[in-house]
Amino acid sequence: MENETLKLTSVLADPTRFSIYQYVVTKHRPVTVQEIADEFDIHPNVARLHLTKLEDVDLLDSASEKTGKGGRPSRLYSLSDQVVSLQFPPRDYQLLAEIAIDTLLSLGDAGQKGLNKMGRRFGQEAAKQALDKERTDLSGMSMEDRVESIERLIVAQGLNPQIEYVDERTLRFKVHNCTFKESANKNPDAICQMHHALLMGMFESYFGPDVQLLEENSIMAGCRSCDYTMLRLPE
Repeated sequence: MENETLKLTSVLADPTRFSIYQYVVTKHRPVTVQEIADEFDIHPNVARLHLTKLEDVDLLDSASEKTGKGGRPSRLYSLSDQVVSLQFPPRDYQLLAEIAIDTLLSLGDAGQKGLNKMGRRFGQEAAKQALDKERTDLSGMSMEDRVESIERLIVAQGLNPQIEYVDERTLRFKVHNCTFKESANKNPDAICQMHHALLMGMFESYFGPDVQLLEENSIMAGCRSCDYTMLRLPE
């Protein structure tokens, strides 16, 4: 585990490579070597090297693009399904979380309520830490600023978000992977409720208590993403 963390931090220590990784995260689709070369104004061979190093530490996956036109096929790079932790020294919080979740769920309805409360509190604390780190006052932030900050926070949580505006009081967003995938496979309904509460904690912290978060699709139900609509009620 320690060696894996060292390799990961070493790969992401290069500013261009880290920027390329962030670019792929926000695209929600495969990218080509040429696209990266054009976007970052670097030679395709340099772009290929950066992408290969990101793939070597399992941050990206790659596959050949079959165009049917003959010639050498292009290579497509996309975000891997692996949830990456950059904590150092490494700590097995995953095991602790699984034990805590199993213990709470063994208590029945009261345990589920406790799990949801824990998720909401986690979301609130994560949002508070993000705002403190950015040294930002909510009162001076526009909706666009808040959405950008939330997106950075969700990415930092190991998720892969896609957020779009519906109108000035409504957002629609998708989460393309699940931080709690291993636990959710055992207890899908319970973990999805907790994750919903976690996201509620985040959005409430940015937009106040008069927020509704409607889940429309779920990865655990076989969908490609968890889809939500956030509504801000009239003030």
